[in-house]
Amino acid sequence: MADQYARSPVGGDPPSLSVLRWEEPPEGPVLVLLDQTRLPVDEVELVCTDVPALVEAIQSLSVRGAPLLGVAGAYGVALAAARGYDVEEAVGLLEQSRPTAVNLGNGVRRAAGAYRSAVKGGAGPEQAAASVLAAARALHREDAEGSARMAGHGLALLDELLPAGGHRILTHCNTGALVSGGEGTAFAVALAAHRDGRLRRLWVDETRPLLQGARLTAYEAARHEMAYTLLTDSAAGSLFAAGEVDAVLIGADRIAADGSVANKVGSYPLAVLAGYHHVPFIVVAPTTTVDLDTMDGASIEIEQRPGQEVTEFTAPHIPAAGTEAGGGVPVAPLGTQVYNPAFDVTPPELVTAIVTEEGVLSPVTGAGLAELCARSRQVTIS
Repeated sequence: MADQYARSPVGGDPPSLSVLRWEEPPEGPVLVLLDQTRLPVDEVELVCTDVPALVEAIQSLSVRGAPLLGVAGAYGVALAAARGYDVEEAVGLLEQSRPTAVNLGNGVRRAAGAYRSAVKGGAGPEQAAASVLAAARALHREDAEGSARMAGHGLALLDELLPAGGHRILTHCNTGALVSGGEGTAFAVALAAHRDGRLRRLWVDETRPLLQGARLTAYEAARHEMAYTLLTDSAAGSLFAAGEVDAVLIGADRIAADGSVANKVGSYPLAVLAGYHHVPFIVVAPTTTVDLDTMDGASIEIEQRPGQEVTEFTAPHIPAAGTEAGGGVPVAPLGTQVYNPAFDVTPPELVTAIVTEEGVLSPVTGAGLAELCARSRQVTIS
């Protein structure tokens, strides 16, 4: 089950966001999540005491973002072990909770491997649970460290591609501290540019239909006092035509072996626009997002979200006229059929570069991706 409690009001620019943390109150271990569906108006935390509550938080997008889902999945396995639940059942529930984000399955399997190794080695329940928690904490730490390295590599690439400085960056969805154990992926690069005085403007796509750009990226940009402007997704074309975009930076939920990138729906049209206007299109993601077992973009399973997300406008924290808080205001006729993929796929030939914690890949090739992943495994094992 999950409980809720309010955090301090939104305001100021604290050094970091507490997006996910493990706590051990007298009643037993819990996983505490910042409920992202309530932002930017309310900062409310969910307290998950079991895996079904965490699965619900993942599916409702209370916790989201590929790297953070991997961390959350690992902690979910630790939660099951620490509370004496069926760990294998928990693994199955967590792995299937969102199909496109490869990090989720990676994190779950890494934690499950630690549990199985401990049990095979003769560890009792408490020792096995401790091993899983250590694995989850290690993944959390590695994600934060990788985020910092991606920011450095990404900023260096921007300076190389745009030597005039004064970067005007367009981003889609949310890729900051809300999706990571650190400061994020694509947003972390923009934040590094801001801190160095090199960010002229961050263009923020609102990101229909759930408005992760408007609600979350704008929230993070405001916290850091960045120069940002929000635009409707359909306005991006006019922005390119006006010559107001120097680079597009996005994250990724899965990168196939050939370099095809699955990201929040709306990313592919930006890649097409960027290609036409000769603007760099840059993907920032950790190597854990690369799935060498998925050969190409056509093989990536794309999550289909409920049609209600499109046919209704939902404000989870503010009651609209005639509705309860969390209810929806209809914006389409009853019975309207909906096509609502959560992600689209950008082919590698439209991607200028992929920035990872291990460095920058450009041009994007399958061989280059495999080399980056091999290098990452060597660093992790050493």
